[in-house]
Amino acid sequence: MNPFTIKDNKLILKTDFYDVRDITAVIADKTFEQLEKDGIFVFPEIIKDANDISRDQMVFQSYNDMYATGNVMGFLGAGNQRLIIKSRFSDGEDYLFQYLLNKVMDFPNMVDLETDAKQDNALFNLLVFLFPHYLRKAARKGAFKTYIRKQYNDCNVRGTIDVARHIRRNTPFIGNIAYSQREYSYDNYLMELVRHTIEYIKAKTYGGRLLNSAKDEVKLVIDSTPDYSPGDRRKIIEDNKKNTIRHAYYHEYRDLQRLCILILQNEKQQMGYGKRKVYGILFDGAWLWEEYINTLVEDYFYHPMNKAGKDKQWLFKGNIGLIYPDFIGKDANNQIIADAKYKPISNISGHDYLQVLAYMFRFDAKKAFYFYPEATDESDKELWLNKGSTYEEDVVPRDDICLIKHGLRIPRNSCSYEEFKEEIHNTEIEFMEVFA
Repeated sequence: MNPFTIKDNKLILKTDFYDVRDITAVIADKTFEQLEKDGIFVFPEIIKDANDISRDQMVFQSYNDMYATGNVMGFLGAGNQRLIIKSRFSDGEDYLFQYLLNKVMDFPNMVDLETDAKQDNALFNLLVFLFPHYLRKAARKGAFKTYIRKQYNDCNVRGTIDVARHIRRNTPFIGNIAYSQREYSYDNYLMELVRHTIEYIKAKTYGGRLLNSAKDEVKLVIDSTPDYSPGDRRKIIEDNKKNTIRHAYYHEYRDLQRLCILILQNEKQQMGYGKRKVYGILFDGAWLWEEYINTLVEDYFYHPMNKAGKDKQWLFKGNIGLIYPDFIGKDANNQIIADAKYKPISNISGHDYLQVLAYMFRFDAKKAFYFYPEATDESDKELWLNKGSTYEEDVVPRDDICLIKHGLRIPRNSCSYEEFKEEIHNTEIEFMEVFA
């Protein structure tokens, strides 16, 4: 099985997708929001009140006989079909995507995405590495509790007598009665599923490190499942397939349930279940790039988080005109604004300029940066704001307000991921010299 590989932000003939037609039939012309509802894992997760969120972004958008890909990277699968979407700024192996995941989401460095994809392991690895995130998110609601029917065989009958089981277990009669009782319990099919997933990940070489990021939540699950038995895994999986979490309050547990089933079924290559024919995980490239840049410049800039609705800024008095500049300088006496752009330098134009100039005006900044991935070794470009008008024929550049397109050079032709890491560490040092 050879995966079909494409890059983000490209126009591709629809006929080229014939070998992955089952995937494109489901995801074409659907937004992130629709795909997330269909069960595909999307990062960042859809936040309704963020005004520039990527929920309207599409993986593929139809243009006559072409599909246009967006700022999306990731993996999709349906049956024996696999689709890989790589970064357009990578040559050969997609080391950039892997590096961004390592830096932003602390995914283990051992994952060779391109090589593993050929072995059908890349998607599975990503799902495993997402487990702590979804566990923490679900556990904010506390342990999941629901009604279950438990079986007993003792002399304290408190429920419905199970005649067939009683005859089978209590012949000759020694005083016990086989019965079952409906109870409201933490130790239920879902919590058992999560426990099985935890134990499965623990057995991995990187399992301890991975689960350590959610150690309190792991303890909560273990404490809630005293009846855990390794031999019950298949039964627990089947119970969860039949009992999908539907209560709106526990929607985080619904995502966790789906993730756990995909992880535990990977050994049999049975990714996807029920009527869910397409599975996958997608990342908004612009979001990944912005969060990566933040790991580099966090000592110099505040980072309002538009995807999470945190650190809101307003243009006008009375909380009017909500804005989220990507980066606001921490030096109030020499204010700087910066914007992360997951696009080539030539594509930064038009609305990009107007947006950053508005931010500069709001925060009295005289300098601004565009941080973008540079794949052609192009030098920084300074843009000095004009003053005057063509009507008066007095247009001249100002000497105090400047926008700078400042790229981070992406290594090309690296022979291995380790070599790529070493090279990009050097370019990160070069990138940060502007703030020295």
